[in-house]
Amino acid sequence: MTIVLALMFALLAACGGNNEGKNAGGASSSPEASSPPASSSASPSASPSGSNAAADKVYIPVISKGFQHQFWQAVKQGSEKAAKELGVEVTFEGPETESQVDKQIEMLQAALDKKPQAIALAALDSKAVIPLLQKAQAANIPVVGFDSGVDSDIPVSTAATDNLKAAALAADKMAELIGGKGEIAMVVHDQTSRTGVDRRDGFKKRIEEKYPDIKIVDIQYGGGDHLKSTDLAKAIIQAHPDLKGIFGSNEGSAVGVVNAVTELKKTGIVVIGYDSGKAQMDAIRSGTMAGAITQDPIGIGYWAVKAAYMAYKGEKVEKTIDTGFHWYDKTNIDSEEIKPLLYE
Repeated sequence: MTIVLALMFALLAACGGNNEGKNAGGASSSPEASSPPASSSASPSASPSGSNAAADKVYIPVISKGFQHQFWQAVKQGSEKAAKELGVEVTFEGPETESQVDKQIEMLQAALDKKPQAIALAALDSKAVIPLLQKAQAANIPVVGFDSGVDSDIPVSTAATDNLKAAALAADKMAELIGGKGEIAMVVHDQTSRTGVDRRDGFKKRIEEKYPDIKIVDIQYGGGDHLKSTDLAKAIIQAHPDLKGIFGSNEGSAVGVVNAVTELKKTGIVVIGYDSGKAQMDAIRSGTMAGAITQDPIGIGYWAVKAAYMAYKGEKVEKTIDTGFHWYDKTNIDSEEIKPLLYE
């Protein structure tokens, strides 16, 4: 019996020593073991992939109209600047072309499925996205429009250029440069987005209301694609031999008009554009394009994300954030005021 008891005490002492070793230097005190597994620190609502993001990280998807223009790359730069400043996570995506409304709607649905804290959207179609915006509203996900608004009061704010006023300025410049009379035409990027409609209407109404001796003989829609816009502009020029000017309503449209004038070796046609980008800037410097309206794309992207974050935090956001516009031509393209607003 004495031997058995001695063995029992020896076993108990050994077990106690092992437990003390685990408590003092075992797994529970290891930095690696004290960190939760990656999946437990993730919040599906905060991650662009639905997992593996910090629980307190605010996620704001930024859904653009596209990637094919340098304008959108500048907007992306602005959104990333705001994200870094605010400590939030953003993703920036858009369809391959600005005619892919269905593709953009799919992207918006995918963004909603990730349950973000807010969404920034530049709608290709001002009406088609409304059902998804209603879903966002029902889920208490604030939506901020940028560049292009929608036909709904659901967005808490829209960060954009006043396109009606900017296009009216382009019309004034056209009238001045063609001597207040003659035939002109327009190549517009679309007739479904707010920017397409406003730039078309802003230019057209100013000409009709203020310049009775100027006639708009044609308006064509090139989807913002420079190749399609080139073909359309060529057809317009060939159909109207007395044409004095053409307005291109965005980067792709304006570049298409420049290409058409160059390829047809036409002189005397005043070309006015919208946005910048290397091709337009080169055309202005060479004299092929008279001038253009530039926006502030970095400011647009910045305010889209900042307003979305403010809305998520419950802070007051202005319904419309006017990001401004300027006319630039050969005389001021390299000025300190204009240079920061141009992108190439």
